[in-house]
Amino acid sequence: MSRTLVDAGAYAGAGARQQRVPMPYWNPWLVGFLLGLVLLVTYAVTGRGLGATAAFSATAAWIAGLVSPAHVQANAVHLRYWNEGAPLLSWTVALLAGASLGAFVSGWQGRRFALCVERGPNLGNGARIALAFAGGFVAAYGAKIARGCTSGQALTGGAILNAGSLVFMLAVFGAAYGLAWFVRKEWL
Repeated sequence: MSRTLVDAGAYAGAGARQQRVPMPYWNPWLVGFLLGLVLLVTYAVTGRGLGATAAFSATAAWIAGLVSPAHVQANAVHLRYWNEGAPLLSWTVALLAGASLGAFVSGWQGRRFALCVERGPNLGNGARIALAFAGGFVAAYGAKIARGCTSGQALTGGAILNAGSLVFMLAVFGAAYGLAWFVRKEWL
């Protein structure tokens, strides 16, 4: 693959700045296999699978503890993630921090790191950000109801053939396909 410079002015809207050509994506079969190995090692080391919901709950418990430690002690949900007064020392917080750092390094190393708003041509930046926050709120609320995020449900629950996780993932894909027709104009 050629590693020559290309004109990125049309994308950035700022004249004739130059940008390096991104590296090709990894083989998805190899990445899936490696992710399976990470899941296996996680089970072997921690006795639990992957998932990010507990990290957000631990962070919420930490924030609540800054404001009112008595409230945390009286609240069963926060107390579950309190970790004896050190909720940020939870391994799931380290997992989420490592995933974020890994995504940054991967984007930088693959020459794909850029601060931008991904959107379709018929949608403004503000509307795209508002829709992303609304979708994130719905997903977070759904993760609490389902007792796990999509990562935890699909990877962990799917790996052990948990019936609830398999139904959850069928519902996620079914809802996505059902909704795609209505929101397609945002991306086309």
